[in-house]
Amino acid sequence: MEQNEADEVVFKMRNDPRITRVGRIIRKLSIDEVPQLLNVLKGEMSLVGPRPAVPEEVAYYQFDYLQRLDAVPGITGLQQVSGRSDLEFKRWIELDLQYIQEQSLLKDVEILLKTIPAVVTGKGAY
Repeated sequence: MEQNEADEVVFKMRNDPRITRVGRIIRKLSIDEVPQLLNVLKGEMSLVGPRPAVPEEVAYYQFDYLQRLDAVPGITGLQQVSGRSDLEFKRWIELDLQYIQEQSLLKDVEILLKTIPAVVTGKGAY
């Protein structure tokens, strides 16, 4: 945890020594998200929504952060198209709550279209 580069409850490292060269490419291109399509097909996830919460992180959530758990988790969302890991955790939560309040088919299509350049550029992915 002393090497954590993120704030609050999230753990992120730009140059995590546990990730291999191939793993770094897979993460940068978001190929590691492909298996989650199975979760979408099973109805456990949506294409668009807040990222699934990690139980260890949820244990440290402030009360108002818990609202993000009311939505079906998604593979992509406002946080992923707005800066990904470069954002502070509080901003992640704000974007998730904004998405929940403004959720619509049009908004989902907009986020899906913005996901393509976010994945291609890899900006904020680590």
